[in-house]
Amino acid sequence: MQAGKPILYSYFRSSCSWRVRIALALKSIDYETIPVNLIKDGGQQLAIIEYLEETRPTPRLLPRDPKKRASVRMISNLIAGGIQPLQNLSVLKEVGQEKQLAWAQKTISSGFNALEQILQSTAGKYCVGDEVSMADLCLVPQVANAERFKVDLTLYPTISHINKSLLALEAFQVSHPSRQPDTPLELRA
Repeated sequence: MQAGKPILYSYFRSSCSWRVRIALALKSIDYETIPVNLIKDGGQQLAIIEYLEETRPTPRLLPRDPKKRASVRMISNLIAGGIQPLQNLSVLKEVGQEKQLAWAQKTISSGFNALEQILQSTAGKYCVGDEVSMADLCLVPQVANAERFKVDLTLYPTISHINKSLLALEAFQVSHPSRQPDTPLELRA
């Protein structure tokens, strides 16, 4: 192990860990993964991504243009702070086994209704224009959660199109939960 090599405490299926793995892959940062059972996160992954942006500014994950940068942060916060926490394991346990699927579908759909409208005015090839940004790092894991909870994604054509474009990129492929060291064998790609 080289000195100063970053360590990511990660859970293969964690949206929070996945966002950081994408950022590390995009910035070609070699890191060590230490699997943990579950990461409980209150938004720290966005702080980690911003730290990576400040210390390793290429490729940019926050646009230079202040209006676009604000849009990236708004979309990132909507997903990481408004949609994703409502289907965390701790919340789903409180909801109860028999109501989990309906709860997750309702909360994701509610968030995606708002997100779809926002993206219709900000999107190019990706969430904000034609460059991958922090917002895209948040989108892909959330779409995967929506798929896991059987949300009808045909209702969200902008979200679906952006997600498809992002999943074609190497950084999103290598960071995918199905390719992590702690992924159970039956879920590996």
